[in-house]
Amino acid sequence: MLFSKILIPVDDSIHSEQALKYAASIAEISGAKIIVIHCHRPVPTGLGEPNFQKAIDNATRESYAVLEKQTAAIKGRNISYEEKIIGGSTAKAIKTTAETEGCDLIIMGSKGKSDLEGLVVGSVTHKVLHTVQCPVLVVK
Repeated sequence: MLFSKILIPVDDSIHSEQALKYAASIAEISGAKIIVIHCHRPVPTGLGEPNFQKAIDNATRESYAVLEKQTAAIKGRNISYEEKIIGGSTAKAIKTTAETEGCDLIIMGSKGKSDLEGLVVGSVTHKVLHTVQCPVLVVK
C-alpha cells in the first residue's frame, strides 16, 4: 500500500474540488482512507452570549455545507473517508490534523476561495508546504 491516510483540506473553491478528485483516484488505487477537513475562522470569545453561540452555530452550518458540497463526488464510491470541522488558523489546523491522524500525504488546492491571499500559490498552501513533514500534492 503506497498511502494509508490522505488529508484533504477543503473550502468552497474549484481548487479544493480538483484536489478531492485526485485524492479519490489515489485512494481507490492505494486503498487509503481520506480525511476531509474544513477549517473555519476562529470565533472571537469576547462576543458574549448569545452572540458567541450564534457565531459558532453559523460557522458550523457553513462548514457542513462546504463538506456536503465537496464530498458529494465521493459518496457512494468504494472509498473510506471521514469529515472533520476545525476552527482556528487553517495552516496550523492542517499541520496538527496531519500529525495527529498520522497522514502520509496531504492533497490540497493551489489556491483557496480568495485568490487575493496568494499570487502563485495560496498563502495557506505555502505555509503548509513549509511546515508539515509529510509529502504535499498541490493541485491546480
